[in-house]
Amino acid sequence: MQRQFVHKYSDIVSLENLFAAWQEFSIGKSQKNDVQIFTLHLIDNIVQLHNDLANKTYKHGGYFEFGISDPKPRRIHKASVRDRVLHHAVYRVLYPAYDKVFIVDSYSCRVDKGTHRAMDRFKHFADIVSKNYTRTCWVLKCDIKKFFASIDHDILLQILEQRIEDKDIIWLLQNIIGSFSSYNQGKGLPLGNLTSQLFCNVYMNELDQFIKHKMHAKYYIRYADDFVFLSDDKHLLERQIKVLQEFLLEKLELSLHPQKVYIKSYASGVDFLGWIHFPRYRTLRTATKKRMFKRIVNTPKMETLQSYLGLLKHGDTRKIQTELLNNFWLSH
Repeated sequence: MQRQFVHKYSDIVSLENLFAAWQEFSIGKSQKNDVQIFTLHLIDNIVQLHNDLANKTYKHGGYFEFGISDPKPRRIHKASVRDRVLHHAVYRVLYPAYDKVFIVDSYSCRVDKGTHRAMDRFKHFADIVSKNYTRTCWVLKCDIKKFFASIDHDILLQILEQRIEDKDIIWLLQNIIGSFSSYNQGKGLPLGNLTSQLFCNVYMNELDQFIKHKMHAKYYIRYADDFVFLSDDKHLLERQIKVLQEFLLEKLELSLHPQKVYIKSYASGVDFLGWIHFPRYRTLRTATKKRMFKRIVNTPKMETLQSYLGLLKHGDTRKIQTELLNNFWLSH
């Protein structure tokens, strides 16, 4: 029996939490048309949201759909301002509780985690396994096929019910999750929802716990649906692939991406989180570098340049930084 959370529905739907959620949501969005419209009658809108939630007459609305292509083509589903404020209210209450039960080496969408810490952890593990480059370190790299689109709503709700005792909270979460059912018949989460970040970690925490406590994998790191195992035993990693496939299919109705699962030696270079990792350095993935140069030429903004230079500090990129600066100034 898993330890259940003590939170109540009233903790989420209180006016205090809804106004705090609004403050967090609205940061950097004051120029957005839909946010400005909501702001015109802010107090009335928040109070009405509170009343609808308190009376359980609230129903999550639909989504505005649009596409992005950075780094690859994706469909984004954007909820209304009212619904997104609610997402923040839910997240404010549930995230801190769930964060305590997640494993240390889960790095996506968590406070004080992120890609850079995940990459540093990867190097730390690789140094240990390779005994400071004196033996071969093997890396099993895995990726989930169509991850966001494949998350099963019923399974997700069953997982949530294991820790959330308050049935009204479950009703609300079902309302949010179910708002996307018409898009993919009971599967999938919208990329635009803040709650989707939490739900994905809750879903994949089932895999994390299985890997740590049943497979007893010591050197394992996950970022969203991108995860790696490190070992000096290549045959062990080969055997683990089948175990992973069976668990993912039977428990989560997910599958590994057949073109994105491989075992490589650390010395030959491992592609993880946009960087190619080697024993003594890491370099930017070629596709990431090309995308960066294309954007800096097409939209040469100083804030974009500073953002990229900040990213490049995390690897051996002196040559790339020089080339990026040259492209930036030539584009002006």
